Amino acid sequence: MTVTIRPADRSDIVALAELIEEIERFYGSTEIQALEERRSQVEEALFGSPPLASTLLVEDEAGDLVGLASYSFLWPAAGSSHSLFLKELYVRGTLRRQGVGARLMGELRSLAAARPGCSRIEWMTDRNNPEARAFYKSLGFAEFDGKIVYRVDTGTTQG
Repeated sequence: MTVTIRPADRSDIVALAELIEEIERFYGSTEIQALEERRSQVEEALFGSPPLASTLLVEDEAGDLVGLASYSFLWPAAGSSHSLFLKELYVRGTLRRQGVGARLMGELRSLAAARPGCSRIEWMTDRNNPEARAFYKSLGFAEFDGKIVYRVDTGTTQG
């Protein structure tokens, strides 16, 4: 199957909000936000002033969204440089193991390399996600065992 990888634009807001529901269900969530609330949050995150994140979308031949890579730039990274932080990489199950995720990672590497002062790409995956870990290993990425992730809910959103 042929897919197109491109940056999200405003016309993608509803379809992206629907894809986020699919991602939530993939990760086992049973409490899903209302579509309008997700739509509003997608619009604010990607197109607010300033935007909170950027997203590359995977579009299939029919024009449907079938994957994404959502990222932000973080500062500082090494010294006074910054990093591209990949928050979410998702490809619909029917397209997995067809090179789509590898293409997304390649696009992210190109974005980071083209941005002056960006010294690295960073991301996390769950320890209990052997498929994701095997995917990253297949691309030649080594796991870094030096960080512990903390999280606290603010009480304002689902997560």
